[in-house]
Amino acid sequence: MREPVFWRTDAGRSSGAMVRALLSPLGHLYAWTVARRIRTTVPEKVGIPVICVGNLTVGGVGKTPIVLTLLQRLTEMGQSPAALSRGYGGKLAGPVRVDPDIHTAAECGDEPLLLTGKAPAWISRDRPAGARAAEESGASVIVMDDGHQNPSLGKDASIIVVDGRAGWGPGTLFPAGPLREPVATGLARADAVIVMMPDGETPPDYRALGLEDLEIPVFHAWLAPTAPPPEGKLVAFAGIGRPQKFFDALIAKGADLAEVADFPDHHPWSPGDLQRLEALAAAHDARLVTTEKDWVRLPAEARSSILSWPVEARFANPAALDGLLRDIMDAAREAR
Repeated sequence: MREPVFWRTDAGRSSGAMVRALLSPLGHLYAWTVARRIRTTVPEKVGIPVICVGNLTVGGVGKTPIVLTLLQRLTEMGQSPAALSRGYGGKLAGPVRVDPDIHTAAECGDEPLLLTGKAPAWISRDRPAGARAAEESGASVIVMDDGHQNPSLGKDASIIVVDGRAGWGPGTLFPAGPLREPVATGLARADAVIVMMPDGETPPDYRALGLEDLEIPVFHAWLAPTAPPPEGKLVAFAGIGRPQKFFDALIAKGADLAEVADFPDHHPWSPGDLQRLEALAAAHDARLVTTEKDWVRLPAEARSSILSWPVEARFANPAALDGLLRDIMDAAREAR
């Protein structure tokens, strides 16, 4: 979905506050439904630790790159991690171990395909069933991509990711705003927070985010490209939570952008979309470039002519992140 303009506090439109007010009763109903589900569900525990990487808002905040980093760090610690995802946008219910040579984004979603680059990735709409499958396959720890508001699977730790610039939006609940639940309620179940910023030089405004006095670890992280932008004139397109972040990053690294095209998050690329994008690139005598997440959703025959620009999550204090992961694993071991 596209982020509605009235979710933004900097939109400069007085009508935004009115729309939010009109939708606020639905927001309270949505939050009540989430809270009731959490309150009345008995989480199912599995025999290995479960680390959930979630958020409190609708839309992209950079969870999947964080999951990729955690999978890598856990592997370097001698663990055998597995990723677990609902498989949003895919038609398979699971539990299924994702094979990038067999499965497509239409079957399992785009994020699980990316996660297979670091560890075995499982999709399952029934999270406990997926966790059991991962455990039976030999995983020593599960990193779950999203699911902070899903109480069905017992979690040993929950890490909240937030966009440091967008924050919690206007502070209103979906659909009046981007919040899935009240901030205080969601943070009360969290064991750490990761604030995503544009770069490593821009410190988060912890006070504005309401994190200054939080008694759990708060990390500063950002997405950094793993290679320079492709050379030559480019037409960039993206169907992620906040496409502008991708375009801004390309420009910041010196890319020659002739034009950009944004699409809704998880947008399925149709032949018509690709024809229009190819025509746009031809008009500018440019090449097409997109995100890794968008690239894996492309039809196989289109990938050879479209570039991807990979990024990774980096932390201002990676040693502290490793310490948190060791503490989580030690606490989970003692609890079992």
